[in-house]
Amino acid sequence: MLFAIIADDKPGALELRLATRPTHLEYLDSQVEKLVQAGPVLDAEGKPCGSVLIVEAEDQAAAEAFAAADPYAKAGLFARTTIRPFRQVYAGGARIG
Repeated sequence: MLFAIIADDKPGALELRLATRPTHLEYLDSQVEKLVQAGPVLDAEGKPCGSVLIVEAEDQAAAEAFAAADPYAKAGLFARTTIRPFRQVYAGGARIG
């Protein structure tokens, strides 16, 4: 099942994000089989201010565990994280569902 993980950075946390980014990317590299899409959300100046990940997980608890194990979450980067089931309708410019 797919889940959308939407996380908003705490205000003024850009330096923490940048410092933690290498371990965050290592974590995602180790979980690449679960990733459908992932990347930062940008502010009006084009700077990262949050994250969106679409992940394959067995259930809500597994998606929550995936999000909690992210080094960004462990470092306290996020002000809030929302995890919801997700249904993909388009992929690669084609409707799939």
